[in-house]
Amino acid sequence: MFFRKTVVAATLLALLLVSTSNYSDARAQKIVTPAKPPIVIVHGAWGGSWAFRRVESLLREKGYSVYRPQLTGLGERVHLATPDVNLSTHINDVVNMILFEDLHDVILVGHSYGGMVITGVADRVPDRIRRLVYLDAFAPNDGESVMSLIGSRGDWLKPMIKGDYIVPPWVKPDQAPPKDVPQPLKTFTEPLVLKNKSARQIPTTYILTVEKGHKPEDDDFAPQAARAKERGWTVWQMEADHNAQWSAPEALVEMLDRAARAN
Repeated sequence: MFFRKTVVAATLLALLLVSTSNYSDARAQKIVTPAKPPIVIVHGAWGGSWAFRRVESLLREKGYSVYRPQLTGLGERVHLATPDVNLSTHINDVVNMILFEDLHDVILVGHSYGGMVITGVADRVPDRIRRLVYLDAFAPNDGESVMSLIGSRGDWLKPMIKGDYIVPPWVKPDQAPPKDVPQPLKTFTEPLVLKNKSARQIPTTYILTVEKGHKPEDDDFAPQAARAKERGWTVWQMEADHNAQWSAPEALVEMLDRAARAN
């Protein structure tokens, strides 16, 4: 009987040691495995964070935490639209989300008009940003606005200005959500104010999307990509229309993953 009890006790002890060892190894592996940086995606004009749902889903499958701040007066916050909503409002939207979510080492992505926003965000909280990614986006200098950037190429925009809003012909008031909505005019006319020189040191990637069969130099955002090259940024090109989040979400996610892993 004593022998049997001794064998049982020895077996239980061995199992406990193996279990403890496995638990310790798992804990050690969890501790040393670096977490992937959070990705914050800022949508473009007239649109909303809803446009990047598929992209978020694919990024989460890769292990990223993803945030899609909704800019005031657009998307699900269209009920807050007023003529006073401007570029500064949208910069504050994203800055406050980063601060209140306590995010660090952020991969900050701006699509189209969102490039105006992330430039202002980086100027405000450069210590929170690991990398900037401009997705077929404006890459403004201090004192520039959307209107000054598009210049004479913006004649197509003038007929859309209805009072204090920019209302494209594809925006239909009777269309069910999710949908594009009118853009407050001041978001396009307010000049960007940049004060923090350290923001210029943030590693930056520019992604130019070019539709199949089109020349890169003919793309509406080719001048912005050229500006990015002049600044020494990493510039990539992908085959997609302006809204790569819909036309090529898988390819876009691969590029964002690549950008997030870049040194």
